[in-house]
Amino acid sequence: MTQTLREQFGQIDIYLFDQILRGNITPGMRVLDAGCGVGRNLVYLLRQGFEVFGIDADPAAISAVRRLAASLQQDLPPENFSIGPVESMPFPDGFADLVICSAVLHFARDEQHFRAMLSELGRVLRPGGLLFCRLASRIGMTFPELRPGIFAVGRSEWFLVDQKMLLDLTAELGGTLVDPLKTTIVQDQRCMTTWVLQKGM
Repeated sequence: MTQTLREQFGQIDIYLFDQILRGNITPGMRVLDAGCGVGRNLVYLLRQGFEVFGIDADPAAISAVRRLAASLQQDLPPENFSIGPVESMPFPDGFADLVICSAVLHFARDEQHFRAMLSELGRVLRPGGLLFCRLASRIGMTFPELRPGIFAVGRSEWFLVDQKMLLDLTAELGGTLVDPLKTTIVQDQRCMTTWVLQKGM
């Protein structure tokens, strides 16, 4: 049973899995994974025949996700997966019904870079569409601030948001929260927040 589930869903983020279980992600949606990596969140969506697109700055990751897509959905063009930065995506306005951005935004170099990425996520999402973000935060723990917005998280330097910032950004994007912010605290290490919003019509 465990193997069957792993084959069906891959190593999907559990909070994205939750959105599927609750019917917020449904067949017929066009999905864009911004910062898709090797496609860990796409296995189920590819198996179910979703129209899936992805972008990542790492050419090796795009090669891997193209191979994954070809193994799971034979008619999906490899060109659906492209190399590039999240802050400058080659998709038109209102392109996707669902935009996934998991474990990407906290790698922003500064607030300007963070906002550039977020602006692109909002731009390519259609009105009424769903934006799913999973990102490190400082909701529930404190971290040493190295420079404005950048904090020491273990040996890493990450851009960390807080609750007020996410709520303000939701309003700036003209969105509404699909769920309250949900933060998982990894003991003495990091906080990971799930931020899911629906773009205004």
